Amino acid sequence: MNARERVLTALRGGEPDRVPCALGFFPQPLFGAADADEYFGTDVRFVDFAPPQGQDAFLDYLESLPQGVHVGSTAQLRTYHEWDYHPERPGSDDAAAAAGPRGIADRIARLLPRVTDRQRHAHLKAAVERLHARGLAVAGSPPHLGGELFEGAWRMRGFELFMKDLVKRPELVDYLLDQLEMMASESARILAAAGVDVLVLDDDVAYKDGLLISPAMWRRHFKPRMARIIAAARGAAADGEAAAPQAAPAVLYHCDGDFSQLLGDLVEIGVDAVNPVAPDCMDAAAIRSTFGERPALWGTVGTAWSWDCGSPAQMRQEVRTRIEDLGKRGLLLCPAYDLDYSPRENVTAFVEAVREFG
Repeated sequence: MNARERVLTALRGGEPDRVPCALGFFPQPLFGAADADEYFGTDVRFVDFAPPQGQDAFLDYLESLPQGVHVGSTAQLRTYHEWDYHPERPGSDDAAAAAGPRGIADRIARLLPRVTDRQRHAHLKAAVERLHARGLAVAGSPPHLGGELFEGAWRMRGFELFMKDLVKRPELVDYLLDQLEMMASESARILAAAGVDVLVLDDDVAYKDGLLISPAMWRRHFKPRMARIIAAARGAAADGEAAAPQAAPAVLYHCDGDFSQLLGDLVEIGVDAVNPVAPDCMDAAAIRSTFGERPALWGTVGTAWSWDCGSPAQMRQEVRTRIEDLGKRGLLLCPAYDLDYSPRENVTAFVEAVREFG
């Protein structure tokens, strides 16, 4: 099997020739690598919508920062800049917002990116084909402000204010989420037409000990919209929008924390795999016992501490334990936390252990 076949077999709940692996659920070449081959020979690569134009002054500012200043992902900062997102500014419960959907309609229209602009996505199909020619699986996610629905909405309104909106102004929540859904659905169609193997949907609705909102609230506002986004992607493949016939993309759903209460719902709406299934938040073995190989598990390896402060030997044992506990069906191993501060030795030990034990 090549990497693409291996990944798709795992995401469909099957057992590939060996357990596939990735470095995360989004592109993160490490240690200043310029070439995607520095993904340590893992099985998945990613394609992105092109960033917006007209950010020269902002990029100049980032370049001017002292060398020792860590600002995180430049791509993420460009997204924040595009959406005019300022986490240091709390949401304002002003008269326009209190008046209902029309009061914020103009602001929403200004902030939502123009993902249908051809210059943002014209390159995607060729990029996917180049990676497929190398036998690699390709994943892509819609442009968003931290997440397709819940995260995007609360970042636009401010967390505390949006949580109040969910209770006091459901019509305003519906209006805002409808706009985010339409944008995500169109982006999902574009990615499916470009031929990605995996559509990545990202929405953190949980923390370490459970959901941030009730399951009923999630089912009222977010489940049907997520289902329609998934249907849009699969419809694009089925309707032949792609240049060549292809299978619909598998769907990976990312949520930090413990979202165990939503797993049955996610399977119901067509999610094929979940991420990161962090071992200090969710019990992967219990999920496997309850659900079998669907959803497939993409992640499961390590805590933030073990990746940043643990030893290569610990990472090897972590990989071995995961495979022994979970089996080799429906499993794609990757770090359960971002690798911003992880030593190269731990990343190397992880990849080598997957090849040895998987």
